[in-house]
Amino acid sequence: MSESSVWLQDMTWEEAGQIIEQSGKTILIPVGSTEQHGYHLPLGTDTMVAAAVAEDAAKKARVPVAPPLWFGWSPHHMVLPGTITVRPELLAELCFDIISSLSRHGFENFVLINGHRIVNITWLQIAAERAKRELGVHPVIFDPAYMSKSLTASMGWGSVGHAEEIETSQMMHCHPDLVKIDRAVDHPHRAVNLYSVDPSFEGDTLCYVPSSPDEMKALAESSGGTAGEPTKASEKGGKIYHNHLVTRLVEVIRDLQAKGN
Repeated sequence: MSESSVWLQDMTWEEAGQIIEQSGKTILIPVGSTEQHGYHLPLGTDTMVAAAVAEDAAKKARVPVAPPLWFGWSPHHMVLPGTITVRPELLAELCFDIISSLSRHGFENFVLINGHRIVNITWLQIAAERAKRELGVHPVIFDPAYMSKSLTASMGWGSVGHAEEIETSQMMHCHPDLVKIDRAVDHPHRAVNLYSVDPSFEGDTLCYVPSSPDEMKALAESSGGTAGEPTKASEKGGKIYHNHLVTRLVEVIRDLQAKGN
């Protein structure tokens, strides 16, 4: 592996071949989206945070990172310009083909790092299950909302939303030059009986269904597409949150490598 980069696209094919065994046959695949993130965050936020977590963990664990998948399932965000949505069945096929290609060269452990919250999880599960069954590989899905349940309550943040204080804080840490915090508009979460997008919700939670165009139009008009309170965000909080995810991801990588020995 190149000393200057953990990214597969930066390596020669010889370097890529060498890192397969050195990494314990493990590779990370960041997955995000290109979609609206309010007035204050860039369209690529989901992919950027997934890539940042992957890169920092890869440097610690000495494993490579595949090129990020910049597109996700985002039909509910099409009410605002710049959003690109791809059908989940196509995304599942694409993800499977990526895993299949890399497995042919010897990779066996795949960590799919999801930056697009629960919207991407369904098709990631479909792709991972197929890869496990047909290719005999070991894929896992690393999702920040699930992997930070032990931390977020102590941060004084609200529940998972969209472009809220959680995402905004992490972007302030990872890409401060792209955050327009002076443009942030709060849209506090409205309580809904038995439901929350946040997997740590203690009052039970119905499974997520993407919002309708009318529902998203109302959100766009009231807050520019934000759900949560981004004005509570801070670079300090983002650093704590980001480092927590990196530590947990390294733990996941080590566990996969240990099981393969």
